[in-house]
Amino acid sequence: MFHCRIAVNQQNVLGTPLLPLGINTGYFRDGYARSSPQDAGQHIAAAVMTQQFLDFTASRGNDLKTPRLGFPGLRPGDRWALCASRWVEALHAGVAPPLILQATHKDMLKYVPLHVLQAHSA
Repeated sequence: MFHCRIAVNQQNVLGTPLLPLGINTGYFRDGYARSSPQDAGQHIAAAVMTQQFLDFTASRGNDLKTPRLGFPGLRPGDRWALCASRWVEALHAGVAPPLILQATHKDMLKYVPLHVLQAHSA
């Protein structure tokens, strides 16, 4: 089981310490949907994959279902740190995957108000 640790000096959308999302996710593959100036894509949305979202993102050119070198591919129920902009795009398309708010970085609030995130919480 993945042990619970926190990302130092990082907060979630609820204003508490950012919790890990899962193993080998996030921009740095350190388990966190944390913010960093190095991450131009802002992989800060801690999401639980759904088939609808996986199909949607594949239709937009980002196939997360197919295994590739070093990437196992994702299935419904898997946790993954998504780009903020892709989550917002999926929200507008009606297929946004649920978020784990305790693991979603506070910078997500720059894109979407908290009440919208809460309405899409896992």
